[in-house]
Parts: sequence; structure tokens; C-alpha cells
Amino acid sequence: MLKILKCICFWLVFIGALNWGLVGFFGFDLVAFLLGDMTLWSRIVYGIIGIAAIIFAVLAFFFKGNCEEY
Repeated sequence: MLKILKCICFWLVFIGALNWGLVGFFGFDLVAFLLGDMTLWSRIVYGIIGIAAIIFAVLAFFFKGNCEEY
């Protein structure tokens, strides 16, 4: 179960990192483009990705393993 949670969090963090890369390099916020600038839905997406980053960091520190084991 923890491996699945870690894998889900990994992909959410990866998507968030890609979004920040788009913001940094091109000034294009994909989440804001798709869901609106700071609407309820975009804030939920940002929040989920932020929580996933925290969970992923904790699981990566305490639990070894990667998504390729499935």
C-alpha cells in the first residue's frame, strides 16, 4: 500500500515540477490555463500537489522502493 501511495505522490510531484518548469521557462501556468487563475479548482490542484510532495518526501526518507517494482 505504501508503494502505491509513494508512486502516486511521485507522479503528482512530477506533474507539479513540470508545471513550475513551464512557469519558469515560458511564463505559462498550465494549471491556471486549464482551471482558471486561483479559482477553487486550481487551488485544490495546487494543494493536492503540495500535500503529495510532503507525503512523498516522508515516504522517500522512511520507505525505500520505487515505482518500477509493480
